[in-house]
Amino acid sequence: MKSPLTNPSGNKTRAMFGGGGAVLGAAFLMANSSIGPGFLTQTTVFTQQLLAGMGFVILVSVLLDIGAQLNTWRVLTVSELRAQDLANALLPGLGYFLSILVILGGFAFNIGNIAGCGLGMNVLTGMSFEQGAMISCVVALILFWMTEIGKMLDGFTKILGVVKILLTLFIAFSAHPPLGEALRQTVMPEKISMIAIVALVGGTVGGYITFSGAHRLLDAGIKGTAHIQQVNRSAMSGIVISSFMRYVLFLAALGVVVQGVVLDDQNPPASVFRHAAGEIGFRIFGVVLWSAAISSVVGAAYTSVSFFKTFHPLFARYERLCISVFIILSTLIFVWIGKPKQLLIGAGVVNGLILPIGLGIILIGAMNTRLMKGYRHPVWMQLAGWAVVVVMGYMSVVALADDLPKLWK
Repeated sequence: MKSPLTNPSGNKTRAMFGGGGAVLGAAFLMANSSIGPGFLTQTTVFTQQLLAGMGFVILVSVLLDIGAQLNTWRVLTVSELRAQDLANALLPGLGYFLSILVILGGFAFNIGNIAGCGLGMNVLTGMSFEQGAMISCVVALILFWMTEIGKMLDGFTKILGVVKILLTLFIAFSAHPPLGEALRQTVMPEKISMIAIVALVGGTVGGYITFSGAHRLLDAGIKGTAHIQQVNRSAMSGIVISSFMRYVLFLAALGVVVQGVVLDDQNPPASVFRHAAGEIGFRIFGVVLWSAAISSVVGAAYTSVSFFKTFHPLFARYERLCISVFIILSTLIFVWIGKPKQLLIGAGVVNGLILPIGLGIILIGAMNTRLMKGYRHPVWMQLAGWAVVVVMGYMSVVALADDLPKLWK
């Protein structure tokens, strides 16, 4: 019996993406989703606190990313089911529960994305974060309703994504970080922070990002045991791209912080770029940050809404309106709360808590031979996956209970 959450537009999407470029496309989709305004802020803030010890946090987060993504991508593509469909097949209603979690996490992400828009506009124009967020909300709605402009922006932000990586590399070299100390503390840290690990993992593979790459492969028709190697390669490529960017940004921030530079408390990454590359680098960073954030606003809203638009025909019928409401509510909450830095870190922590729940469902599905069509999921991958569930579950609870409240003081 067909799950009520099955994607009705799979053939249309498959034609759009095609199978040939989808392997690399899925990798970049996951990597670009994880290298957003939250990623920039989280890495800078925690580097300021942990100094060279942040290298260890990145190493642990990469290992947890691998355990989460390899299991998720392989199980979903072999079963040929989207995450919510797999959950519903395991237990009727479980797919709806998972969808609600992803929607809540996506909402947290989107409030953070709007905050990123405010930070970018502040760098470019000097206006307040709240004013920048409201203007960006209007721009996002225009881009969403005018499809052709949205396609143009998508291509533009890909170029800016490359600029972001090159600029960060330049800043890392310009800042002259203590490379030897950074490498030493990557394996032998003097400080360890649970909230840093949870925020980084949650911000890079938490919430809807966990499933985005695998769902794209399914839409492109890359599924079944015949494509396992392609799936593994795609997942690892995405992790390598985002991990490389994480470590380079960490080195850039470390090089600036160890010189005694006091970073702007409300926009820490902008301070790093300004100190290392001057006013030109500062302005370029503003463009890159705003572009990454504005595209993430539309993308996160679209993906989140897609998880519940099949709950009732009305959601599918008024999908554009639902997405628009999603964006507007995200903006209103940010304007009401303020605190862009805290929101960007908090979004990662919230989605870090959702990750072990979603991954646990995936791993239970991996043991169901009927859903897996006779495929036997490797024991080492299951053990690695359950290790991520236990570690992230424990650290997320501790971070939410102890560390996150301190961040808001």
